[in-house]
Amino acid sequence: MVVAIDGPAGVGKSTIAKMIAQSCNFYYLNSGSFYRAYTYLHIQEGKDPMDFPSVLETAKQHVLSVDGGRICVEGEDIEDKLHTSEVDRFVAKISAYPALREHVNEQLRRISKDMDVVVEGRDITTVVFPDADLKCFFDAKPEVRAERRFKQHPDGPDYETVLKEIEERDHIDRTKPVGALQVADGALYIDTSYLTMGQVCEKVLSAIFTLKAK
Repeated sequence: MVVAIDGPAGVGKSTIAKMIAQSCNFYYLNSGSFYRAYTYLHIQEGKDPMDFPSVLETAKQHVLSVDGGRICVEGEDIEDKLHTSEVDRFVAKISAYPALREHVNEQLRRISKDMDVVVEGRDITTVVFPDADLKCFFDAKPEVRAERRFKQHPDGPDYETVLKEIEERDHIDRTKPVGALQVADGALYIDTSYLTMGQVCEKVLSAIFTLKAK
């Protein structure tokens, strides 16, 4: 079974996807971690992160795998290195490069073949797994998402800066030439603005159990 989850930044996709995967004993995949990994590796090699064809070449030179929901490169866990301000600065633009998106999509399909998986990202329900058994779209108001991010990282940028970054990321995600963020036909749409993570998880688990009962 494939459970595909899309939505903008800060709606709780990762937290909820992990909860669902744990509850159902499914494999967890986060497409964003792949883009972050390739961005990190490219920067580490001292190359220009705005040279997108070069980023693709870097991606093709490394083998990524997932262990317990954490990204590994050539078997080494690099998950904790993927959320730096430097990676944050470039990952949205890098992930908009169509050829790299196709490469990442191929990796996601390869890893998830013949497995029960929960996959989250921006175009999972529309491009990567359009025939997923369950398609979900999580949403929330930008102001709510900014407040969540600000509370998660109180020592980081102020609220107004976080809100601006989220709105800019939304614009990039919704206007990508390939893999733009949108609600897929037949997707379970959930506004998480005023729901707890547990409440959202219950809605998705209910949909999964309904499908399994058929």
